[in-house]
Amino acid sequence: MALKAGIVGLPNVGKSTLFNAVSNSAKAQASNYRFCTIEPNTGLVNVPDPRLNKLAELVKPERIVPTQIEIVDIAGLVRGASKGEGLGNKFLANIREVDAIIHVIRCFEDENILRDEGPINPVSDKEIIETELQLKDLESVEKKLQRTEKLAKTDPKMKAELDVLVRCKDHLDQGKNILSLGLSKEENVAIADLFLLTAKPILYVANVDEASMHTGNKFSATLMEAVKNEGNETIVMTNAIEAQIAEFEDPDDKAMFMEEYKMTEPALDRLIHSTYKLLNLSTYFTAGVQEVRAWTIHKGWKAPQAASVIHTDFEKGFIKAEVIAYDDFIKYGSEAACRENGRLRIEGKEYLVQDGDVMHFRFNV
Repeated sequence: MALKAGIVGLPNVGKSTLFNAVSNSAKAQASNYRFCTIEPNTGLVNVPDPRLNKLAELVKPERIVPTQIEIVDIAGLVRGASKGEGLGNKFLANIREVDAIIHVIRCFEDENILRDEGPINPVSDKEIIETELQLKDLESVEKKLQRTEKLAKTDPKMKAELDVLVRCKDHLDQGKNILSLGLSKEENVAIADLFLLTAKPILYVANVDEASMHTGNKFSATLMEAVKNEGNETIVMTNAIEAQIAEFEDPDDKAMFMEEYKMTEPALDRLIHSTYKLLNLSTYFTAGVQEVRAWTIHKGWKAPQAASVIHTDFEKGFIKAEVIAYDDFIKYGSEAACRENGRLRIEGKEYLVQDGDVMHFRFNV
């Protein structure tokens, strides 16, 4: 169930460099990721998870299968995109199809890289993209609002939907994103068919110069101050360095390069983990001699739902789940040892799957 995160930003901010870092890293034999092209500028990226390797060391399976997210490189938006500038409608439609947004913002100076918006100003750049998304959402909300107002005159059931749309319009008119409106699950039904752009969670990437990769700089500091009340994470990284790291196929060469830059891990790892978290995802494992595999689910899913990502029949015929906590599996070293020590639990349909659970499902065909 690979969910999509779209990389957005103004032109020449480092979006494609970031995407290329993902794709190059995936192609490297020694990397933690695997990349496969689905269509131009779209790739499936493995989520690095050291727990998977630790389980494999104990089980010694024939293969290891990580979980994945889908990354989409969306061409640069420009001012006026909501009105069709710079093929804006096409790009906004691409954003509409993703589940979360990775917003890359330029936080470096380089006279050799063109910039249409004048001096470097990360807050202004953020607001340009944000405004274009809000204007497009406002257009969508107003169209549905007009239709719903007519229906509500004869159908009282439409009043609740109308109220949600009015609140959305007012919120967008104030220059605010729909996500910050805090709509309930029931209220979100009223706008679900609109696939609103500003209802998507956002992760900011401050693309800084090489000298600022560990400390950030005045530009990234300004950006982080501007977004601190939004509840969104900002990752400071140097996209060009990440692209170089991703090109190494030899793990020793990669380690030497990272040591030279005093890096303990690629910032790309943090980006992928943060994106996974942004999508509100969780991981459980299956561990057997054929394969040790990580499975992606939404946080809060119950055991039958979790079983469905393996096969829909698992959910339909669900009986019970055998569950071992990851820490217990590592401590005792095997499923058999966990069973002998009373660390294997039998859970039913109401069990909320926990991140890291090692599971085996019993089901009727």
